[in-house]
Amino acid sequence: MTLSPITIRRLANFRANRRGWWSMWIFAALFVLTLFAELIANDRPLVARVDGNWFFPVVADYAESDILPDGLPTDADWQDPELERAIAERGFAIWPPIRYRYDSVVRNLGRPSPAPPSARNWLGTDDQARDVAARVIYGFRISVLFGFTLTIIASCIGIAAGAIQGYYGGTIDLLFQRFIEIWSGMPQLYMLIILASIIAPGFWTLLLFMLLFSWMALTGVVRAEFLRGRNLDYVRAARALGVSDRAIMFRHILPNAMVATLTFLPFTLSGSVTVLASLDFLGFGLPPGSPSLGELLNQGKNNLRAPWLAFTGFVVLGTMLTLLIFIGEAVRDAFDPRKLPGGAR
Repeated sequence: MTLSPITIRRLANFRANRRGWWSMWIFAALFVLTLFAELIANDRPLVARVDGNWFFPVVADYAESDILPDGLPTDADWQDPELERAIAERGFAIWPPIRYRYDSVVRNLGRPSPAPPSARNWLGTDDQARDVAARVIYGFRISVLFGFTLTIIASCIGIAAGAIQGYYGGTIDLLFQRFIEIWSGMPQLYMLIILASIIAPGFWTLLLFMLLFSWMALTGVVRAEFLRGRNLDYVRAARALGVSDRAIMFRHILPNAMVATLTFLPFTLSGSVTVLASLDFLGFGLPPGSPSLGELLNQGKNNLRAPWLAFTGFVVLGTMLTLLIFIGEAVRDAFDPRKLPGGAR
């Protein structure tokens, strides 16, 4: 596939921003690693071999009697010292680097939780004796997935709404603008508190609620581009030739409007991640027990004698948002028409 000269120039401008270029690769590497969180942090072995039989506990449940002839017909507790000893005598088990899930309770700490970092728990444990490193890995994944999902769906809705406003203008634009002004003035936090008192917020429930207000972020930018683009000569010519409004909007005007829109997407993503962390910090986010960076920060606030909790949450969340901001700056430079390849203007 041959790239157009303008695409080549944008890619060159993006790579010229070294900070954004390396931030993109670092963020992508961290996100890909967390996608395989079950293979990195789990309270079950990745694979086990006992008496010549192979077991894959990460992807399947086994009863203890399936593993040992004299075992109980209950779900195997792979953290049980007796079961570990029997497996070591009859075969072997390969464990992930972190032998805990985000909801696993660390046994035999030897001291009250939260426990400080150690060779067993790299980032310590929280006040419920759960491994912080495992919760950070799972929390990073769910935060980014929530941010991506919210950003993509909200952007699609916002772009479509802004395109309709800007292209048709007149009464449609006027009524839509009044609706947006009223809807954006709704107290989101109070409505979320009311929602949490009625139903238990979950991933999809919270996503749907945030989507009701997040779609307006890009509407104004797209509306302005369509208001400008609908009066251009090539749009008037296409309309005179009988091209449908839908084709004109999404084939002729939208590509030009997307230039300004794409520069906002990394910042919208970072805002979505921040919103989820803020709601979890306040206790109105994901259900209790879910891996959450905001919940980790809240534990750090409630356990000042365990500074590793607040420090870990701050470093992870701050690093994530910093990488996204740097990527956003590089995307902005890539779509800046005044910027020449290599960063010169």
